[in-house]
Amino acid sequence: MSTLALPRYEEIWFDGVDDMLAEARARLQRLSPRAAYQAALWSTAVLVDVRPESQRAAQGDIDPRLGPLAVERIDLEWLLDPRSAARLPIAFYDLPVVVVDAEGTTSSLAAESLQRLGLHAATDVVGGFAAWRRQGMPVSPPAARA
Repeated sequence: MSTLALPRYEEIWFDGVDDMLAEARARLQRLSPRAAYQAALWSTAVLVDVRPESQRAAQGDIDPRLGPLAVERIDLEWLLDPRSAARLPIAFYDLPVVVVDAEGTTSSLAAESLQRLGLHAATDVVGGFAAWRRQGMPVSPPAARA
């Protein structure tokens, strides 16, 4: 019977998930929903919505005229890493990516992960899709989905 070896205190990198999130955010130039909208409108960044399909179905989508990519969080790194065999055609190191999630937490960790892969312009939206909609940025409501 094997026993689980616990890490020594000095091997633990973060003092919990809040510490991990704070460190990730310290590396980002986070955008307000309006700034993210303007970046997408002027094609200076790609919006990447990492909410699961079920959340997008219930909450609505970023207006498709802004060209957002819906990429499930679990697939994000493989689809946007320029070295990945599964990468999307737009995946380049200089791609400005703005990650959007439901509330602006998972997106911070996701954007920092993309930076670690070399996409140095990756960031996220403060407050996520909830703030996007609350501040009047264009959305397709759940009923408008095909």
